[in-house]
Order: sequence, then structure tokens, then C-alpha cells
Amino acid sequence: MNDATSSPSFFDQEPPEFEVLIEIPKGSFVKRGSTGHVDFISPLPCPFNYGSVPAYIGCEGDLLDALVLGPRLPLGSRVVTRAWGAVILRDRGMTDDKLVCAAHRPSSAECRAVLRFFHLYARCKGLLNLWRGRAGRNACEGWCPVAEAMGRARPRDGTWSGPAIGF
Repeated sequence: MNDATSSPSFFDQEPPEFEVLIEIPKGSFVKRGSTGHVDFISPLPCPFNYGSVPAYIGCEGDLLDALVLGPRLPLGSRVVTRAWGAVILRDRGMTDDKLVCAAHRPSSAECRAVLRFFHLYARCKGLLNLWRGRAGRNACEGWCPVAEAMGRARPRDGTWSGPAIGF
């Protein structure tokens, strides 16, 4: 795990590619879940394109989350892009990895922006969960290599029809 303010050292590896489905375009205020339902309306716009990797399920039982750096992408678009690292988020005590994807190696400034966002997001999600009566720790635990996050994920099979728990 790496909470450094510069690009993590494991970014030197050849990054794997994944198909990412965009659920929240950069600048959107509407937070949608992987099944398309509206989870909440944010008071702040999302600073990144945010979505999921439809081929994998994360530890918490939902599609593996991913963000895509760069210009705004349309809602519902699918892009094949490189995953340079991942951020470990705890949501109600569950590990909820976020692949960080881009066409280029993320700069130190982009890495700092990603971590700032997820530290703030974890606090806000904790307040939302408290309001919703959902217990468990919420925190951003920093960077990890893609391989570590993928070691916690599993390939999606034909039986998955949505997350087993409400988010």
C-alpha cells in the first residue's frame, strides 16, 4: 500500500488493459450504481470519469470499480484503457478497490488529486452511511498495485445480476 504524494513506484510496470463502462461522466453530479440506479445526487461534481470493469466482481460483490483520467466520456461509453494502479477504499468495512486507468502514466499531480478525492469521498460516504443507518468503517487506505486489487476480484460469471447488498 502506498499513500505517497507522487506516482507510486509500481507504475513502472507494464500496465494491463481493461474495458471500463462509464457510469458517471467527469463533471456529473449523479452517482449511479453498476445496475444503473441512482444512488445519490452529489453536491460536488465527480472530478473523474467513473465506472466499472464489467468482466470482474470486486470484494464487496459489485462490479469492480474503475476511474478513467482524461477528458469527459459519455455516460454508457465503453473504453479499453490501461490500469496503472488501484486505490483501496473501505466502505462499511468492506474492501472496495478502485482501478485508476488512463491512456498515459498518471502524473504526480493526478495521483495526488485521486487520493485527495478518495479521502474526501470516504468521509462523505461515511456520513451518508451513518444517515442511512449502515454501520462499518469508511476510509481511503492509499495505493496498491493492480495485481493486488485483481487478486481480490473474481471473474464475472453468468450468475451475477447485481450487488448482493444495497449501496
